[in-house]
Amino acid sequence: MAFIKCVQTLCARTKLALKTCASGSIVERFGSRHFGKSVAMSCNAPNTTEVNPDEINKRLMEFFDDQKNWGENEIKVGRAWCKDELRIKSNTDLHKLWFVLLKEKNMLLSMEHESKEMMRLFPNPERLDKVEESMTNLEEVVRERNRAYYMLETGEDGERPVRLVINRLGIRFFYKMKERAIPHQRNLKWWRGLQVGHDNPLSVGSFLRLYREQLYLAKKRKRTRNLNHVQHLMRRFPHLDLEAVRKQYPEVDLEKARIQRRAYGSHEFNS
Repeated sequence: MAFIKCVQTLCARTKLALKTCASGSIVERFGSRHFGKSVAMSCNAPNTTEVNPDEINKRLMEFFDDQKNWGENEIKVGRAWCKDELRIKSNTDLHKLWFVLLKEKNMLLSMEHESKEMMRLFPNPERLDKVEESMTNLEEVVRERNRAYYMLETGEDGERPVRLVINRLGIRFFYKMKERAIPHQRNLKWWRGLQVGHDNPLSVGSFLRLYREQLYLAKKRKRTRNLNHVQHLMRRFPHLDLEAVRKQYPEVDLEKARIQRRAYGSHEFNS
């Protein structure tokens, strides 16, 4: 308690001294010999930078969408940045564009949270997906340039080296190598945390068999779901662009989906 009171008293005296120093009366009363030359000089020219409330409000409003879009059910936006467009830009433009996309993402996340709080519909939620797609493409373009630079200078791609290992469950994964102060041959902490290899082959084999079965069933359900979706599109839109559908769903056999009855619409019987 005594220490806390001492700190509070010291803070109060320091605050009072700085407040009086800003007005210049303490230097005139005691002179610079009590506070030093630097204090006297700082009191003669105190830092009185004022914060503009309008500037603060302007910066805070950057986390929200334009006011003309408030209450709208639909907002017209463009598409995402593709890789071909980003490859022709300079590194400086990519650096600026990254922060523009980051501010846009923060704004969209703020508006989405506000819409949930107000129990309202967030207009055009695909805007967030387009921003994330643009940022992903931008990172890929920067990574391409980084690999090209390192290949030219050092003969390596510059990426973190990886190697294929097997964990204790028998699942293969790519382990990213890291630089450590202790060599891995003598680093016991690293060996304990790696957890590579398994002790019971029978249990691991049974687990892997069931795990692969689940993966196969998940892929099969995804193929069936995409097939049904493509057939539904064929039934609703008779003049569907099959090339665009093949590009979006490459695993779906369009010829097989087209001859099945589920893809027939009323236009098929009327023609």
